[in-house]
Amino acid sequence: MTTTDVSGLSQLGQKTDLPASPEAAVLEKVPAGHAGTLYVVRFTAPEFTSLCPMTGQPDFAHIVIDYIPRDWLVESKSLKLYLHSFRNHGAFHEDCTIDIGKRLVGLLDPEWLRVGAYWFPRGGIPIDVFWQTGTPPEGVWIPDQGVQPYRGRG
Repeated sequence: MTTTDVSGLSQLGQKTDLPASPEAAVLEKVPAGHAGTLYVVRFTAPEFTSLCPMTGQPDFAHIVIDYIPRDWLVESKSLKLYLHSFRNHGAFHEDCTIDIGKRLVGLLDPEWLRVGAYWFPRGGIPIDVFWQTGTPPEGVWIPDQGVQPYRGRG
């Protein structure tokens, strides 16, 4: 049985205030207990919010993050706080999505990572943004993200 070393974490098990911005958010990592084994980790944030940088109105998205760890796992509480820090952050959909992916890649140096951001309509048009680091390793089962394209009231 593998035990994860959590001794260096500053947020897990502590009362932690919501970061003022994504830049101020502290993302933490823990050693991957199964380094060298190819497997997919998925985080789903179906209630992601940010602000339109032009109007200040809220934008909503369903975000799915899949990654294949190398040596590190993202600590989930720190990821939750990081994602919540976008609530008062003004940025376009594309910028939010790519910033999330690049920040995680910079922290984890994963074998592979992808972000699917399924944004709800703004001005009558939904915007979906997808980013990944490259081709995933062969032989790894990577399930569909399971988010249906926007269909309105259809």
